[in-house]
Amino acid sequence: MNTKEPFETVVSRHGPVVWRVCRAVLSTHADTEDAWSETFLAALRAYPELPATANVQAWLVTIAHRKAIDVVRARSRAAVPVAALPEPPAHQDDRPEHDSPLWVAVAALPPRQRHAVAYRYLGGLPYRQIAELLGGTPEAARRAAADGVASLRRTLAEPLVESPTRTVAETHRTGEDR
Repeated sequence: MNTKEPFETVVSRHGPVVWRVCRAVLSTHADTEDAWSETFLAALRAYPELPATANVQAWLVTIAHRKAIDVVRARSRAAVPVAALPEPPAHQDDRPEHDSPLWVAVAALPPRQRHAVAYRYLGGLPYRQIAELLGGTPEAARRAAADGVASLRRTLAEPLVESPTRTVAETHRTGEDR
């Protein structure tokens, strides 16, 4: 009958190989130590269920590689410290943008209308793509955007946005990008 060696022996026998695998993937000594430790913690938990005939070194190398990749992923998601925070964007007027009557009116729209107006007039998407995003038909997206613009006009009593050549209302009337 094959019996497994004690885990302490596994660590001392395969520790250098696990270290080399972690070091090959990671760039710093500290990250290598973290991955090495995490490898043997995970292995310690799983070792009792490992068959006695299993290739322990290959098993440990697999765990080490995955733990090293986990460290790489965690480091890539970590915040990067900077010497000074960037300045916030300057506003043309003294009120914050979200407090303007336009944004208050947009926020008051029903969600489907608000999204349709935003995708169409702020994002410039055609109704076909809006329909895909919102779930529905291009006609329903067009109707939601039209109802949203009509509601904004009633609320604000002025055009929503002007482009250099024509207003949103003119674009809406011509049916461009239908």
